[in-house]
Amino acid sequence: MQIPLISHKAARFTESVIRGMSVEAHRYGAVNLAQGMPDFPAPPEIKAAACRAIENDINQYAITWGARGLRQAVAEHAAWYLGLTVDPESEVTVTCGSTEAMLVALLSLINPGDEVILTQPFYENYWPDCALAGATPRFVPLRPPHWRFDPDELAAAFNDRTKAIILCNPNNPTGTVFMRGDLEAIAALCHRWDVIAITDEIYEHILYDGCRHVALAGLEGMWPRSVTISGMSKTFAVTGWRVGTILAPPQLTHAFRQVHDFVSIGAAAPLQEAGAVAYRLPREYYHRLAADYQARRDRLCTALREVGFEFEPPEGAYYIMAGITAFGVTDDVDFARYLVRDIGVATVPGSSFFQDKNLGRSYVRFCFCKRDATLDLAAERLRRLRVIV
Repeated sequence: MQIPLISHKAARFTESVIRGMSVEAHRYGAVNLAQGMPDFPAPPEIKAAACRAIENDINQYAITWGARGLRQAVAEHAAWYLGLTVDPESEVTVTCGSTEAMLVALLSLINPGDEVILTQPFYENYWPDCALAGATPRFVPLRPPHWRFDPDELAAAFNDRTKAIILCNPNNPTGTVFMRGDLEAIAALCHRWDVIAITDEIYEHILYDGCRHVALAGLEGMWPRSVTISGMSKTFAVTGWRVGTILAPPQLTHAFRQVHDFVSIGAAAPLQEAGAVAYRLPREYYHRLAADYQARRDRLCTALREVGFEFEPPEGAYYIMAGITAFGVTDDVDFARYLVRDIGVATVPGSSFFQDKNLGRSYVRFCFCKRDATLDLAAERLRRLRVIV
């Protein structure tokens, strides 16, 4: 057969490295510090709400763009936490996780020849999303050790073909929290070049050492050109529920809802009912969430430093980009394989977050959304590195 069996788009990328490392963890009985999925239970209130919804036969399609109760709860959360006044009827879309939300946004916005700016390192889904949408990515580096961008390098990436910029804040994989000054620099460039800002804010409540989350959409004049993506996965420890959200002005929301309808129709109806409960949890829940994650961060940071990894503590999210040069290795993929197969701890090779793979060769990413016992077991195994490597 002369006709190619797969599309050029599909041929441009491979399977997820993160999910692949989870498979390796299972195969070798390793502690999985690769994939960002908590191993502790979700809040009992929302689990009970999901069970009630199923018992009450909420088993059919919800409204395609999201159950009304959930959209109202999301709008209430946006008001008190993000400082955004959002109409749940015309400015909120519920998707099958924030992953679908990002793809829907790009499919709705991108035309052939459009460019999308990505920071580098980037969450591994963003580049394939651009490929599927037909966008040309342009990369702006985040510089270690603090993983921040240079304003001049950022400005140089914008041009007449730039349609959007994607920013993950708090950042996966680096743990950087972009402050108001960073966001104002991005906003100014978006205004100058008529660009849409797409922000992935899924870690919005996971912040440390007094850092505060600022929504780019809340800066002066940015709401009409902002797409704010989030969801339930990280805040409520329900990564498998796949309930994501998009906040955007009505003209963009209309397009997102049309594309979303033909991509997935809608998120699971009973879990959306539980989401309405989750977004209305007392605010003390969020304070406790951040404090608990900071304790986990400090626990793993201490262990990694004792072994010899090099890094700055993350400001948010639940990942550590750790330097591996102290171990005398030059290939992050080989080192990650060694860790999972011989040491019994799964990580993600740093190069998987870079277009230029060489920039990530001296890093691996650890996640710490785990119980203390899990982190302690990982630390115990990693201590063997000082003897073996």
